[in-house]
Amino acid sequence: MPTKLHIKKGDTVKVIAGDSKGQQGKVLKIETKKLRAIVEGVNMASKHTKPNASTPQGGIVKKEAPIHISNLMVVDAKGMATRTGRKLDSKGKLVRFSKKSKTQEEIK
Repeated sequence: MPTKLHIKKGDTVKVIAGDSKGQQGKVLKIETKKLRAIVEGVNMASKHTKPNASTPQGGIVKKEAPIHISNLMVVDAKGMATRTGRKLDSKGKLVRFSKKSKTQEEIK
């Protein structure tokens, strides 16, 4: 069974540790086996590419590198990095909520 993670694809997250500390971005992809996520515009790495049909010029391309999920925190609707909890809503569906805001609003 796959590991249950605190972030999902499409979440807005904030980097809390590492070279990209303080940056925010949207999660593009999650690698559950390696516990890593690719975040838009965060942890950029230079990749040297040879000329080919798609890139006839070749050269150095900037690309997002995976970052460990322990270095990421979900950002709630108010724009604050928060821990998440899970609870049943009125319809009986399990939803994530922000632990930081006192209203415990749902995280979409």
